[in-house]
Amino acid sequence: MRPNVVIFFTDQQRWDVLGLNGNPLGLTPNLDRLARRGAFFKNAVTCQPVCGPARSCLQTGQYASETGVWCNGIALKPEAETLAKSFSRGGYRTGYIGKWHLAGNDQPHGPVAPEHRAGYQDWLAAEIVELTSGPYSARLWDEGGEEVKLPGYRVDAQTDAAIRYLTDRAGEPDQPFFLCLSYLEPHHQNTNDSYPAPEGYDEAYRGRWLPPDLQGLDGSAARHLAGYCGMVKRLDEALGRMMDALHSLGLAENTIVAFVSDHGCHFKTRNAEYKRTPHESSVRIPLALWGPGFDGGGEHAEATGLINLPPTLLEAAGLPVPGSMQAPSLLPLLRGERTGWPAESFIQFGDYGFPCGRALRTSRWKYAVTMPPESPSGPSSPVYVETHLYDLDCDPYELNNLVGMEAYHEVSADLRARLLARMHAVGEPPAEILPAPELPSGQRQAQYP
Repeated sequence: MRPNVVIFFTDQQRWDVLGLNGNPLGLTPNLDRLARRGAFFKNAVTCQPVCGPARSCLQTGQYASETGVWCNGIALKPEAETLAKSFSRGGYRTGYIGKWHLAGNDQPHGPVAPEHRAGYQDWLAAEIVELTSGPYSARLWDEGGEEVKLPGYRVDAQTDAAIRYLTDRAGEPDQPFFLCLSYLEPHHQNTNDSYPAPEGYDEAYRGRWLPPDLQGLDGSAARHLAGYCGMVKRLDEALGRMMDALHSLGLAENTIVAFVSDHGCHFKTRNAEYKRTPHESSVRIPLALWGPGFDGGGEHAEATGLINLPPTLLEAAGLPVPGSMQAPSLLPLLRGERTGWPAESFIQFGDYGFPCGRALRTSRWKYAVTMPPESPSGPSSPVYVETHLYDLDCDPYELNNLVGMEAYHEVSADLRARLLARMHAVGEPPAEILPAPELPSGQRQAQYP
């Protein structure tokens, strides 16, 4: 019997809210426990820190430059080879619940037409949840395009719907299922730029933990982080409820669960909003899997990310991995097969109206290049300029940009060549990277009278 598969997909969740990554607030006890039981990928990153592009990567296993969804508002091509289509061909019942964001700007914010559902059979979702519902007024649309209002806090309402779906699937034990459960939280509520936690949760986290980047840089964390933490806590409780349901229904032992987020959140410290930059706070994400084939998998520090998840789930289910997918499965790492594994993660970033660029994250360095300011927004550029270089060993929150410093010219040259090679490997058009303007290196020296 092939395993069932569930993706527990959160939106805009920072890597450092996990207890496993040192957070002191106890926000994720369920995820921490389950990740320790299974496989945890400590340095995972998104391949594009924007909602729509990241979702296109998850559904296809391709980079956004290949899916065509390089910014929000572009529809995923109906003919795209997707996870739902692959699982369906393998005899799986497929379902999607929650936020979609892949139908395109010319479609309504709520119901998603069948041709824009990427092959999912069962459907309870909204194109842009943050524009169709509030924290206590969840509205989704079913397969027939009928509106469904769900009571309770939005995380709980959606989790209730997922548990009902799991209950239905337990009644058909001979057919495996694939469910993508896509939450809006802890993404902000676009309608009023807030992070609305459940009643009473905001107060529990006011004036407490603040990571170094949010301490050292101006941003919105002073008014938003407590609510954000409350949302993360409720998501972790939802994860616990879902796992309880799987156990109760007799499904847990034969169900693979993947926990992942589309991107992080920098709370307006790096630009005028919350993501769309190459910084750790924007691109580094939680990624863990447990269940058959993953329990006892351990913690892994290799270069991994969202782009690896689609081929991993298909391989774990014993299904063919489409040749269109552009990253390797994570299963070789679990088997100890590290030879040939990429030494860096490749990241595309930006959006319409925001600077677009490319980045590499190695075990030590973060290197990024950006289109020149005069370039129009677009999926790629013939010319990029070096804009970011961070030493993650001594500056994990990226507070000291080393780009252009003469002491790091050799490092930059090596990373520049590696980045161009990765861009070529994923099918991007030829491009030139201009070195950053030179800056002097060394310690500052005080001038005394």
